[in-house]
Amino acid sequence: MNILLAEDDLKLGRLLLHRLKKEFYQVDWVQDGQSAYDYAHSHLYDVLILDWMMPEMSGQEVCAALRREKYTSSILMLTARDSTDDRVLGLDTGADDYIVKPFEFDELFARIRALGRRAMRNFQEEKVQLGDMHLNRSSHTLYVQGKDVSLTYKEYQLMESLIMNAKHVLTREQLIQKVWGLDAEVTDNNLDSLVKLTRKKLREANAEHEIKSVRNVGYRIQ
Repeated sequence: MNILLAEDDLKLGRLLLHRLKKEFYQVDWVQDGQSAYDYAHSHLYDVLILDWMMPEMSGQEVCAALRREKYTSSILMLTARDSTDDRVLGLDTGADDYIVKPFEFDELFARIRALGRRAMRNFQEEKVQLGDMHLNRSSHTLYVQGKDVSLTYKEYQLMESLIMNAKHVLTREQLIQKVWGLDAEVTDNNLDSLVKLTRKKLREANAEHEIKSVRNVGYRIQ
């Protein structure tokens, strides 16, 4: 499961990052609301964990802005506010769940699992079409002209990122973070090698679209 953690408290953020990774989640951590908003648009997440009070944009503002734009991933608000009015406001702005600090990690993980199950039900048969290609995001499968293209996990992650952002150029940093994770020790050469192998499989499948290099920026699907 891919998670975006937005928490400006450095001590709590580091602890949450450590505990979430111990549960084998792939986690990106940002420390302000604007970064959370930007990451939500440029990466694919199953769950967003948003602290209520953050610099630049509050978690509530990030949540409301994303929901206005029809953002569909699950959102969990993390906050010290525990009044009924605050809970209602958080849920009314589009949050799926709400947990009050201080909390037990077992409860947090249980809520994340519940949101993950809800997301899986929502996306159980989700298919994303692009020309003669389509992704089945529940089975992590890419089809070209109706035929299954045999991709490794990282090749699929690359293609999912590119297809889901087909109107945009993704930077090398964005792709590396999506495929390998935020803290991975990965070079541009690793990304270039992965792109080369994936391109070969698309050509062998006679796909209409291909992965194009954008000089000094990154890659896009075209």
